[in-house]
Amino acid sequence: MQLRLKAALDRYLNDADPGEARLVRIEIPIPEIDPFVWLNAQTSMERLYWRGRHADSRIAMCGVARDLSGDSRPDYEELALELNGFLERPGAEPRLYGGMRFDLDRIPEEGWFGFPAWRFILPRFELHRHGEKAFLCCNLVLPEDISARDAIYEQIEELNFSGTDLPDELPVPQHRIDNPGFDGWKNQVGWALDAFSRDVLQKVVLARRVDFSFDSAPEPVELLRVLQDATPSCFHFLFESGGSAFVGATPERLFFRRGREVFSEAVAGTRPRGDTSDSDEAYRTSLLASEKDQREHDYVRQSIREILQTYCNTVTVDEVASEMKLAAGRHLVSRLSGTLREDVSDVDLLKGLHPTPAVGGAPRHLALEAINPLEDFDRGWYAGPIGWIGRDSAEFAVALRCGVLKGDTLSLFSGAGLVRGSDPGDEWLEIEQKITDFTRILGLAVRSPK
Repeated sequence: MQLRLKAALDRYLNDADPGEARLVRIEIPIPEIDPFVWLNAQTSMERLYWRGRHADSRIAMCGVARDLSGDSRPDYEELALELNGFLERPGAEPRLYGGMRFDLDRIPEEGWFGFPAWRFILPRFELHRHGEKAFLCCNLVLPEDISARDAIYEQIEELNFSGTDLPDELPVPQHRIDNPGFDGWKNQVGWALDAFSRDVLQKVVLARRVDFSFDSAPEPVELLRVLQDATPSCFHFLFESGGSAFVGATPERLFFRRGREVFSEAVAGTRPRGDTSDSDEAYRTSLLASEKDQREHDYVRQSIREILQTYCNTVTVDEVASEMKLAAGRHLVSRLSGTLREDVSDVDLLKGLHPTPAVGGAPRHLALEAINPLEDFDRGWYAGPIGWIGRDSAEFAVALRCGVLKGDTLSLFSGAGLVRGSDPGDEWLEIEQKITDFTRILGLAVRSPK
């Protein structure tokens, strides 16, 4: 396969016009291969992985052909021009994969595991698996890559197609640190309840960080593979940066754009799954009938409606929330769609929709002002937008149910939406339920409030 890639590379680079900007995508069919096995074997380059929520396609990626990134809040107008200018180059239709911090104005805590404030990259190599078919892609950016021929040759030589099967079981963590602990959590919820009583806020989403340390930490690809098997109906992702891996299985879409059509979701209100069919149905009924959860959900739905109305000619909204059923939990969900005006870009949608009240609160600016002094850690890319941008389509999820694996420590992040009537113990258990996607595959039990 390396020889075929090199031969194709030579054909394109030998014929390339140094004065012409183009995007080239070399595709070669390959024997059936597990994308996780292949990705785990690529140890010399940064690795990425993306799978859509209901997609049959799995995409394992490594290396960087183009990197667009920054360490502070971007100028959104300039970012849109840069992204669109790159994507509109003639030739192939690439996808730039990446994400952003939850709070682009906060100074990153210790560099937040080596991740920049925002980053979008065109991978050098992509392995696509659709059902039983697989093919390998090599992306070229011309004329820039004409001078990078030798470096690309070396990267092709480093590609490894002889990976071994991954273990079915993950190591068990030996230590756990909660930030905050339950006493601190009660204080934070108490502050929020007081703000609600004074009509300062309607809703605020507060998060917790839980650090698990291992004697021998799992490899990030191994962790994601087991996580994906345990969490159907989710977006699955892995992004490596600065020696850390950001891994997650989020159920929540921020937006999907196809041409001028846009689709979004309001997701808020949570219950676990039951151990029996009767208890499962009881949880479902409780969620759908809960005035508190319906009120929390409505803040999110109304906010997204108002934002889309500023970008769209028409907007359609589910006025009644339905159930989003997951492997270990369930949420209220309302779906929204619209037809975008011709002048609206994907960057406009990112700027306008993020953060929704599902991860921030309402009113948005007051909730965001409250989060930083209350939370004693940096959210980083947790609860930020994560996904891809293409020429004719784009898709972003909200980076939830996620963690960062760095060295022998896995740091998990999750939050709870607080409104009038919230109880500290119940909200603690809700977060515990949300991180069970990870803790369950690590052989750990839910930690009750103490």
